[in-house]
Amino acid sequence: MTKKPIAWITDSTAYITEELKQHPDFYSIPLNIHFGEKQFVDGIDLTPSQLYENIKNATEFPKTSQPSAGEFAEKFKQIAENYEQAIAVHVSSELSGTLASSMAGAEIADFPITFIDSLSVSYGITGLIQKGMKLQDSGASVNEIKESLDKIAGSLNNFILIGQLEQLYKGGRMNGVQFFLGSLLKVKPVIQITTDGKLEAIEKVRSEKKALQYLVDKVLERHPTKKGKIYLMQGNVLGQAEQLKKMIRDEAPGIEVEIGDISSTLAVHAGEGTLAVLWYD
Repeated sequence: MTKKPIAWITDSTAYITEELKQHPDFYSIPLNIHFGEKQFVDGIDLTPSQLYENIKNATEFPKTSQPSAGEFAEKFKQIAENYEQAIAVHVSSELSGTLASSMAGAEIADFPITFIDSLSVSYGITGLIQKGMKLQDSGASVNEIKESLDKIAGSLNNFILIGQLEQLYKGGRMNGVQFFLGSLLKVKPVIQITTDGKLEAIEKVRSEKKALQYLVDKVLERHPTKKGKIYLMQGNVLGQAEQLKKMIRDEAPGIEVEIGDISSTLAVHAGEGTLAVLWYD
């Protein structure tokens, strides 16, 4: 049997568009979510809506973990039956051990995989995969694809309004002083994923109205052509997302806005109510 040239691999922190779901060479390997002793597989055993409901009823906050190297290896062995090699684009190595675990799994499986550290999450990963697939279709080699994606990684425009400050803190993504001040002032932080793949708090907002306008202003400020496409990720607040989409379109009709859900894995840390705008120039 003749093997196909390239499989595309990511993890469940990525935003999986309908187009990617239908792509024959695309594979998403899910992370795990833990509620005490109970473990769920992101997107398989637990949907985002189920996650939010479980959090409301849980006595302790959930945690996340990447698949083990052995679990990655088993999946890679299956993919290797049909492909000569793969390109894997994973969540920022500064935020998760997923990339390291995946690389170890490839070594165990003895399957050639070219790895890209997205230095991002959600659509930040998706956009790199979409770009890489276009390069492949144009005839670019794997080395050329990697060189191009490595240059783009870290350049994502992103502004993230955190829905639940306490979850971000208990998940180890915010220090105690920031959490105390945020709780005291009843504010929601706006954070960014930096060019080196870390989280950084950049602003505090006190009302929903001001928060939405802040995101609109940042899109207009950082998207000077007022054309192209941006992605609006939301955590169980579709109504707010639709409102934000309308506000952006009213100010910049040339910008196309796609709304999507943040994955359950990301929702564990960011919480219900999270809104984010993301795009590559």
